[in-house]
Amino acid sequence: MKKLFELINKNFESSNLFRTPSHNKITHPIITISREKGSAGRPIAYLLAKKLGDPWQVYHREIIEEIAKETELEQDLIDEVDEGRVPLIKQLVTNLLGQKQLSLNAYYKHLLHILSTIGARGHAIIVGRGANFLFPHALKVRIIAERKTRLDWIMKYEKITYKEAVKRIEDSDAQRDDFVRTLFQHTQRKAHHYDIVIRTGPDIDVEEATDLIVYLAKKKFRL
Repeated sequence: MKKLFELINKNFESSNLFRTPSHNKITHPIITISREKGSAGRPIAYLLAKKLGDPWQVYHREIIEEIAKETELEQDLIDEVDEGRVPLIKQLVTNLLGQKQLSLNAYYKHLLHILSTIGARGHAIIVGRGANFLFPHALKVRIIAERKTRLDWIMKYEKITYKEAVKRIEDSDAQRDDFVRTLFQHTQRKAHHYDIVIRTGPDIDVEEATDLIVYLAKKKFRL
């Protein structure tokens, strides 16, 4: 674990992309969205891209697809080591035939490469993957919601039972926490890691949350 964290620090030091711009000059505008399952973080990301307009783009599943291409591994195998189901004990994922494998170190290297490319292009809205820890100059957003709100939304949109929704939330929270803790040695739940934490629900809906982020993005990046 320590070795992996040292690799992360080494990459930070050697990459200009992760250095905070001087004189408040913002380059490569990036918005990172960390979210709880059922908090509407992903819909907010896509609505945000729509409201900001071209050339802003959401990066979510696209990141997994690019890593799959780079490693020549099946996408479902990449999914297994992604933020949702990172294996902390074995720290290694293999397919059923045992022909190919992807260690967390290797996964991180490919993830860093893909995110570096995205960062160089800018105008990116990156969902998850601990991206807020990689881009100090980004507008870092965390989307949360009350447990009841999360359960209601998941049952409605995923058409599952209350019991299934509870399990998905608990599993997702644990898995995403493990992912961030493993790769970055941080906890994603601490508010000081973000510029703003928005709690969606009855008082703040998806559009209102998105409009708030749009306002902050325009101010931060002088759009």
